[in-house]
Amino acid sequence: MNSVDEPIGRRHGKSRKPVKKPLPLWQETLLLLGIALVLAIVIKMFFVQAFYIPSPSMEPQFIKNDRILVEKVSYWGGGTPQRGDIVVFKDPGGWLDQEESQGPTNPITQVLEKIGLYPSGGHLVKRVIGVGGDRVVCCDAQGRVTVNGKALNEKSYLPKGTKPSLTKFDVIVPPHDLWVMGDNRGDSYDSRGHMGDPGGGFVPADLVVGKVVALIWPWDRMEIIHRPATFEGVPAAR
Repeated sequence: MNSVDEPIGRRHGKSRKPVKKPLPLWQETLLLLGIALVLAIVIKMFFVQAFYIPSPSMEPQFIKNDRILVEKVSYWGGGTPQRGDIVVFKDPGGWLDQEESQGPTNPITQVLEKIGLYPSGGHLVKRVIGVGGDRVVCCDAQGRVTVNGKALNEKSYLPKGTKPSLTKFDVIVPPHDLWVMGDNRGDSYDSRGHMGDPGGGFVPADLVVGKVVALIWPWDRMEIIHRPATFEGVPAAR
């Protein structure tokens, strides 16, 4: 007869499984930091990324050194930038000077930028006015920019009293390219300023990192960014 003090598991010929000891606090902390690091890198590569505004070219929507959040998912699976989107894109070549292209120089901020925890530099932020096939003209009799013959009402995002453009142009955007302009038209070196370049001022769509979806810093100006309604009525390119 078994003793009443004999473990139940032993009565059935089973040995009790050893209990795993919890990791020391320092090891658990390192593990959690490692997981967080991997998640940050994956999120930056595939979903969202922080950037900062390098110039006043997008005022009044964004002010220099504002922090913005860029979403990449919208342009997956054949998705492309749409008219009215504010996009972040890589330098097509010669749009940025050397200082603007290099990004952060501090070793710590360089590491943070790589994993998406510090706003990236070396990119440009502009609004898409025309996409592949569009005819973009400045200006009509009322001084407005037109896209495929439709005049844009840009009062909702241009600085008060700013004219749509003092530079005249009449361009047809090549397939897979974009025509981009800053909202602060009098202080934006955009597609208009590069019409004499080999690329004609157009930005290849595959240089676009993503669409700006939110202003995240400073806190008192945080907001979700939407596409202006005026672009909804633009007809398709002929």
